[in-house]
Amino acid sequence: QVQLVESGGGLVQAGGSLRLSCAASGRSFSTHDMGWFRQAPGKEREFVADISWNSRNTRYADSVKGRFTISRNSAQNTVILQMNSLKPEDTAVYYCAARSVLLRDYTYWGQGTQVTVSS
Repeated sequence: QVQLVESGGGLVQAGGSLRLSCAASGRSFSTHDMGWFRQAPGKEREFVADISWNSRNTRYADSVKGRFTISRNSAQNTVILQMNSLKPEDTAVYYCAARSVLLRDYTYWGQGTQVTVSS
């Protein structure tokens, strides 16, 4: 079992930066890939970025490449999403997620944190 709690959301002007953090509890964190997803009002939840259990592999949605960076600290059981050059279209609720390396789908989700980018 993995429990996830996000923090770091807020209101920022376009061009600004935010740093989202996801704190994971549970002894299996080191065997889980970690990801960030987001859901804007009236839209489906979409993939943002993820990082493999050993930090060797990262993936990003095309819309955030070059602006967002995902990282993890296994010693602290945290996953970070550094978001730079934010745009109004980045406004959404951001969710942290985890999946066992044995599975394809993300099965553990946090409660979400709101990110609002003003123009």
